[in-house]
Amino acid sequence: MQASWNGAVIASSDDIVKVEGNAYFPAESLVMEHFQPSDHRTTCGWKGEAHYYDVVVNGQVNSNAAWFYPEPKSAAAEIKGRVAFWRGVTVS
Repeated sequence: MQASWNGAVIASSDDIVKVEGNAYFPAESLVMEHFQPSDHRTTCGWKGEAHYYDVVVNGQVNSNAAWFYPEPKSAAAEIKGRVAFWRGVTVS
């Protein structure tokens, strides 16, 4: 599978974990030049605290368009070290 935004592939992997309709890519599959850490955080009752990246392509920023759980709760252990996308990022 690939994740793309603004004409660029930002992640690519055949090792995908799907949770709640979201495709979680291994962190090592990200093209890191397109990611900047964000201070944004949210909390999921069963997964834990999500951290975010801004996705940056050709000078355009898609704020908080990628998220991950650095220390997921045990129920979500399968997504540790993985990143998912939204806000217009296409996963196909």
